[in-house]
Amino acid sequence: MISQFFVLSQRGDSIVIRDYRGDVPKGSAEIFFRKVKFWKEDGGEEAPPVFNVDGVNYFHVKVVGLLFVATSRANLSPSLVLELLQRIARVIKDYLGVLNEDSLRKNFVLVYELLDEVVDFGYVQTTSTEILKSYIFNEPIMVDAGRLPPLGPAAMFMQGTKRMPGTAITKSVVANEPGGRKREEIFVDIIEKISITFSSSGYILTSEIDGTIQMKSYLTGNPEIRLALNEDLSIGRAGGRSVYDYGGSAGSGAVVLDDCNFHESVHLDSFDVDRTLTLVPPDGEFPVMNYRITQEFKPPFRINTLIEEAGSLKAEVILKIRAEFPSDITANTILVQMPLPAYTSRVSFELEPGAVGQTTDFKESNKRLEWSLKKVLGGSDHTLRAKLTFSQESHGNITKEAGPVSMTFTIPMHNPSRLQVKYLQIAKKSKTYNPYRWVRYVTQANSYVARI
Repeated sequence: MISQFFVLSQRGDSIVIRDYRGDVPKGSAEIFFRKVKFWKEDGGEEAPPVFNVDGVNYFHVKVVGLLFVATSRANLSPSLVLELLQRIARVIKDYLGVLNEDSLRKNFVLVYELLDEVVDFGYVQTTSTEILKSYIFNEPIMVDAGRLPPLGPAAMFMQGTKRMPGTAITKSVVANEPGGRKREEIFVDIIEKISITFSSSGYILTSEIDGTIQMKSYLTGNPEIRLALNEDLSIGRAGGRSVYDYGGSAGSGAVVLDDCNFHESVHLDSFDVDRTLTLVPPDGEFPVMNYRITQEFKPPFRINTLIEEAGSLKAEVILKIRAEFPSDITANTILVQMPLPAYTSRVSFELEPGAVGQTTDFKESNKRLEWSLKKVLGGSDHTLRAKLTFSQESHGNITKEAGPVSMTFTIPMHNPSRLQVKYLQIAKKSKTYNPYRWVRYVTQANSYVARI
């Protein structure tokens, strides 16, 4: 059981705090924030998601810049509590539509009502948005989505030539539109977080995809949904063949999942035959299917790094990235980082001629080079030159004291696994019933590392 739950802003302000058991000091939120902000243990730069201070266990996750925290004096499963914090954040977002400091402060009465139903005396009761609707009576105060910062290309939902901005889903699943009407629509996200490690010569050492099919429904009456995936989908591998007799080919071009799991609402009656999932979507956002892939796939970016000594106290680093995805796709929020030798005192940067939307920085506190690119078109190359100045002579191989190079990025409308939603069918209530259907694909870097 948990003792306390609280949400803190990036400044450390307590936005929401609920004490369930009274066995943890009242100043625990301040103790937690100071510990996280000035974390210096284990040589790490950031505090781990779970740590102990004076007999109190602190569990925390960061969601859209907010810190969701639970405390306990009991020996709890860390994964259980961290999952609970993620689910609480999701439930609050379902009810408020937008999850940020402003929406929490405007809806604090509703948030406290939710927390009292989700957790009772430290014990979890339910995290289902649909079940909670029977017990929650306060109406959400909607935050104007127009006041939110622009979400950029990553927040565009597309289907054919139709487009809808990401703010289309920044609304509550329980509140009606002005005038009592409700727009009939359903959103499906295929989100793939990829992990790749490259050798110094550019070969792939490890590769993995953690994927999820996420759904959020605004359909009244909870009609039945049919979601069709690739017909050549195989699940499980043994000697290159599918472990399960699902009939899908594990040969070239097939989508092969190592393993997967489905939401409790999903029926797999026809999945063996035509790879179709049938479900009645509950209210709120939920994962229809989670999957993992370790089969080789084409990496979206290639990273090349060259370090050359330019004297006893100088060296030059050349970083080059190449976008390996199609030219009609654009990646955004790209950040390239590279640890430099501890005796690096100064760094000067040189970008390629005509570079737009690129920034560079040298973090002297942790001797780290940072290269930020706002957008990268598929098929393009980008190069950065960095001239290093050292405070002392290097007595070893510089390449052993620098790196590895890491990247973070988001690529909308692209997924390296080739898993696709072939069609999204909704049971018709009438001939005129035709809800909007929005499907998008997103690739994100979970761990993208190149050794030097």
